Amino acid sequence: MSVWNPDNVRDVAESVGIASLADSVVDELARDVDYRLAQVLEEALKFMRHGKRTTLSTLDVSNALKVLNVEPLYGYESTRPLRFGEASLGPGQPLYYVEDEEVDFEKLINAPLPKVPREITFTAHWLAVEGVQPSIPQNPTATNLADLLPKGPNANPHLAAANGLDNINVKPLVKHVLSKESQELFAKLSSALTDETNSEWQNAALASIQSDPGIHQLATYLITFIAEKVSHNLKNLFVLRQMMLATAALLNNRAIYLDPYIAYMVAPALTCATGKHLGPTSHQAPSNASSETLNGTSMNGNSPNPLAHFELRDLAASIVSSMCNRYAASSQGLKARVARSCLKFFLDPNKSLGTHYGSLKTMLSITGPEGMKMLVLPNLKIYDDVLKEGMSDESRKPEAERVLAVILQALDSMERTRGASRVNGVGNLESLKARLVEKVGEVVGEKIVTSRRSAVAQVIMETDLSL
Repeated sequence: MSVWNPDNVRDVAESVGIASLADSVVDELARDVDYRLAQVLEEALKFMRHGKRTTLSTLDVSNALKVLNVEPLYGYESTRPLRFGEASLGPGQPLYYVEDEEVDFEKLINAPLPKVPREITFTAHWLAVEGVQPSIPQNPTATNLADLLPKGPNANPHLAAANGLDNINVKPLVKHVLSKESQELFAKLSSALTDETNSEWQNAALASIQSDPGIHQLATYLITFIAEKVSHNLKNLFVLRQMMLATAALLNNRAIYLDPYIAYMVAPALTCATGKHLGPTSHQAPSNASSETLNGTSMNGNSPNPLAHFELRDLAASIVSSMCNRYAASSQGLKARVARSCLKFFLDPNKSLGTHYGSLKTMLSITGPEGMKMLVLPNLKIYDDVLKEGMSDESRKPEAERVLAVILQALDSMERTRGASRVNGVGNLESLKARLVEKVGEVVGEKIVTSRRSAVAQVIMETDLSL
């Protein structure tokens, strides 16, 4: 006895052009349909049970058809159970259909309007700071996580304990953890570093940053403070120098783990090394009327030294070099990124000679003689126009001479590394002058000849400068 009505099989056969089927064939096909349906339902029930559900869904049937390699049914899927209605077409001819949901039109009209959704915005926030999750609205709290647990009579009572939600301890923001003493210490340090009148306080603040192991709680605050002061005081050489000294002191404190913050510390130091205009201009006096000294350079309020910023660039270049060499392993690609930026600034003719000096100084301190050979030496011929223009302008000549001195110093270092044999006699240099000018430009070539750098000339001649 078949559960599937044999008349349905006969109707399908007639719809495809088979006019007459034997009764035995119809019965066999009906029993086969019964078997196939039972097989599909059995596989669908497996998906339902694995999904921890008690209601069979259309998705379970679709997955069962896929498992049995049956052509999938194209229709719709519903996340809630379907309600089937029954209609009778005659004796023994029931027809099942999906009941449509009835909606009261008057209730729908009088229902309150839904809230207008807020506009889509994007914002950044700290998911965790050194393993501590700040309790901010964007991060899930114990209450939010508890809301995600299943509720009801079938909920697992041990699920919360298994997920560690029975005793959650969400740590608060860092500013809440920071003690009052640490806040006062930060206020003292920040005021002492920028106090131009008391050198003892400045030295004490730098010594505390360099040697105090308890300063690690203020590391992020000091890094942010340094970055803000550098970005807002590019015309104040005193503040810039103090921030670089504070950066150096922070790097020398062995009790602080600075690997995650190196990228943020490089930015202000690189700004002090390659900034276009650092310190007061010739028509702009510093805010204080007293004389200040920057590494022995007088900073009188009435006549600011236009070359004082070069010492700041030297200090910043050495700090950037120290960070790149010490943290190259933890910050992959740091050296390459800094060197690439410095080379870009050095070859930009629209940048100031101070920027060229700082970029060259920083790049050579990171890459060494090999960087001079691979990056700078092939571009000296192009840079010659910038040097000649600077040498011809009396107001810019001292800065151009500083840049030229760095280039010659790097060439000497490259020559010492190569260990080339020296060429004796000035006559040889005079004969090489034309070829030197062709390779490194007129200004650098003439300086090599007049300073009798025979070994440097020989190294340049032996180096392939093809880019």
